[in-house]
Amino acid sequence: MSTIFSKTEQGQEEIKARSGSLTQHVRQVLIFVNGKRDTDALRKTLPADDLESTLQMLHEQGYIEAVEMIEIHDSDPVSGTPLVPAEKAPIPTGSIFRDLPPTPSTKELELARNFMMNTLKSFTGPYATISLIEKVDAAQSHTEMRAQFNYWIDAIIKTGPGKQRADELRCALLKII
Repeated sequence: MSTIFSKTEQGQEEIKARSGSLTQHVRQVLIFVNGKRDTDALRKTLPADDLESTLQMLHEQGYIEAVEMIEIHDSDPVSGTPLVPAEKAPIPTGSIFRDLPPTPSTKELELARNFMMNTLKSFTGPYATISLIEKVDAAQSHTEMRAQFNYWIDAIIKTGPGKQRADELRCALLKII
């Protein structure tokens, strides 16, 4: 399955205005979304280990919208073009984050805080992302912590070891955030 996304009016305005609300990595993904490239083509074009979560975040925040979901049955090994026509499938909805219980766990919030701070310090050093570490430390709710998620993963994948382990780290954090 592969989804084709296009920019919404908000996404097009963000490209023009550069409001600064997106990290460089997320903005780069937004730029490459054009209504023609599916997620597989984006994955080949962009060096993003967290492409799925970045696309989901852009979708949730209204910068992009899914226009088509296709299932490619088989493809030419050289060109990658489908040998069998693609079938349209329903467009997925939802969030990369799990649903929170009515009373979110303070223990999980503290685990997420410690995980984010420790991985930032381990992969980027104690001072390279100090402002992000301070924001994570100051987060008082899961919502505030989730607001730092894309900045966290962006900082992690900018390092060699972090890039290699980005998917593993992202999955571990998404279980508790």
